[in-house]
Amino acid sequence: MNSVLAWLSKALRSNWKRVLLGILSVVILLVAWYMVSWWLESRDPVQASLVPPPDEVADSFWWLLSHRDRATGVYLLDHMFTSLERVFLGFALALGLALPAGILMGRSWMAESLARPIVEIFRPIPPLAWAPAFLIIFKIFWGPVAVVFLGVFFPILFNVMLGARSVDRTLIDAARTLGARGSDIFTKVVLPYTFPYLMTGITVGLGIGWMCIVAAEFVAAEGGGLGYFILANSDWGYYPEMYSGMALIGMLSALTTGVAGLIEGEVYKRMGMK
Repeated sequence: MNSVLAWLSKALRSNWKRVLLGILSVVILLVAWYMVSWWLESRDPVQASLVPPPDEVADSFWWLLSHRDRATGVYLLDHMFTSLERVFLGFALALGLALPAGILMGRSWMAESLARPIVEIFRPIPPLAWAPAFLIIFKIFWGPVAVVFLGVFFPILFNVMLGARSVDRTLIDAARTLGARGSDIFTKVVLPYTFPYLMTGITVGLGIGWMCIVAAEFVAAEGGGLGYFILANSDWGYYPEMYSGMALIGMLSALTTGVAGLIEGEVYKRMGMK
């Protein structure tokens, strides 16, 4: 744990300019939010209730950390852990399938010829379009997991395919000259070369996964999760609570994709790609 924290601290220090600009952008967003809320309040107090100021949302958020929310009767953190579990499971399943499939399709023209038509049939269909069917087939918990799986799967698959296909032929020939066999070429040339592309797919896929889980939990009514929390509080007109759930989704997405982005940058440096 200490080594992970030390690595994160080092990564943040080496990217302090990016971190500073990111903090500045959040400050600008909060100022703009205050201005919109104040402008609505001066024009139409009823409409202004739809956009409460950030401090009111912050107060609601801190209150929800230790109290059950009024709309669902469940703690906000319980909803958060439900969504986190679904996102993690969907991501893990997508990674476990997309990584070997992407490498196989990237390195074998026969595998790509067989799989590409099926992939291209399913890829354009939005993951949320599958939500009703998935909820019937996989029920209230695993249905949203399946939606996340579809959202994460294709970004990882195509990035891994690109990486596996882009392996420098000179590296493979050099490895063979040194006596490497097929398994050695895969583990010591193809897989390391593909890893940075995999991290790009993971970063993109995680962002899509968070969008998918919120939308899927909108459909999976009564199934818990942050999507259900946001929808329920919106229906009851509890807008500060609604925005608290939205803010928590944003923070979780920023945290997970941010860590993946830091790992991606570190991998690129070690691979000499930056």
